[in-house]
Amino acid sequence: MPRIRTPSRRAVATLLGVAAFGALCLTGCGGVPPLPPQVASADSASPTRSAGIDADDGESADDEPDSDVADLKSDLVADETSDPDVLAQLDYALAYWSDYNVEEWGVLEGNDCVNFASQVLVARGWAQTAEWNHGGDPYASTASWRSSTAMHDWLSRHPELATPLDDGERDEVRLGDIVQFDWDRSGDRDHTGIVTRIERGDGETRIYFAGHTKDSDYRDVDVAITEEHPGAEVYYWRLAG
Repeated sequence: MPRIRTPSRRAVATLLGVAAFGALCLTGCGGVPPLPPQVASADSASPTRSAGIDADDGESADDEPDSDVADLKSDLVADETSDPDVLAQLDYALAYWSDYNVEEWGVLEGNDCVNFASQVLVARGWAQTAEWNHGGDPYASTASWRSSTAMHDWLSRHPELATPLDDGERDEVRLGDIVQFDWDRSGDRDHTGIVTRIERGDGETRIYFAGHTKDSDYRDVDVAITEEHPGAEVYYWRLAG
């Protein structure tokens, strides 16, 4: 009679891990990018040490994860900041990019990117106004709180809050600034995020951002506009203060 081989503990663990991963993907595994190689832990990720439904947002939470965010050049240097407002803002973004702060702010199912960006601005110290406020429920909030295009229009009316930049001016972008995308070049804004990491060197600037809907902490702007949405346009808001 042939001898029955018992799987090793390592083989069993591997099979269980594969099964668990498969179960996770059935519920939606897109949009969680790996950390850049320079960011190996929560400490090193922190900039203190290195660095209605929103009908405009045409992005699904089921999009593929960012496989190329780790393809970074070793000669690029990450920006740092000691500004306490920016640090508070980025700490919030990195704490809640995947673990939504639903109890305090609620969630706009399928289109939460601007609701999240607005929360991050509050963490930075921005005061809610009649034109931009949560309203106690994200569905009852002002359009500027929950729509990428409406946020763009609101900020355009308030140059004291932010300065618009195009992608040719990305060397002027700073940690904590707002990034917005026009995926189909239609003139509106389809997605909004918060800049969480900037790397510079040899005439190159690479920008990473956090956001909801496609949940991300360090999503690569260049991957977003060349591979995920080829031909898309990207814009920034340089925040005052």
